Amino acid sequence: MTAAIAVGILAATGTYLIFQRGLIRITIGFVMLGHAANIIVVAAGGMSLRSAPLLGHGPAEEMADPLPQAFVLTAIVITFGITVYLLALARGGGEEDPGDDALDPDTPDEPDGEDDVDPDRRADLGHGSDTPEWDEDVSHITDERAEKR
Repeated sequence: MTAAIAVGILAATGTYLIFQRGLIRITIGFVMLGHAANIIVVAAGGMSLRSAPLLGHGPAEEMADPLPQAFVLTAIVITFGITVYLLALARGGGEEDPGDDALDPDTPDEPDGEDDVDPDRRADLGHGSDTPEWDEDVSHITDERAEKR
């Protein structure tokens, strides 16, 4: 009964945390779900009802099955590896994540007008020039493209 209550609490808390927004909370929720699954597998192995699976400590029929314990050990290692990976993602991704600012409509993505950019700098960036020679050089390219269509 204690295992069932522990599994219920771990599974409910883990599921709640996985649906949260932060990657750290998702990681903790994943770990809790992993623990809940491990408790289920250990309880299914019948360790509390049978003797330890060691040779020479009783008849083989009364020993607990060692296979669920091996599965749990493997699951613990896999859960640890995925936890480390998620924590690395949380640490590295937090530097580029804009957070709540990305949802704020008052924050502009680009400058409001072209007056913010120096005209000489705009020409260096390839956004046009104020000189007519440059416009004439480009006009024959646009005329050739129009003729090909």
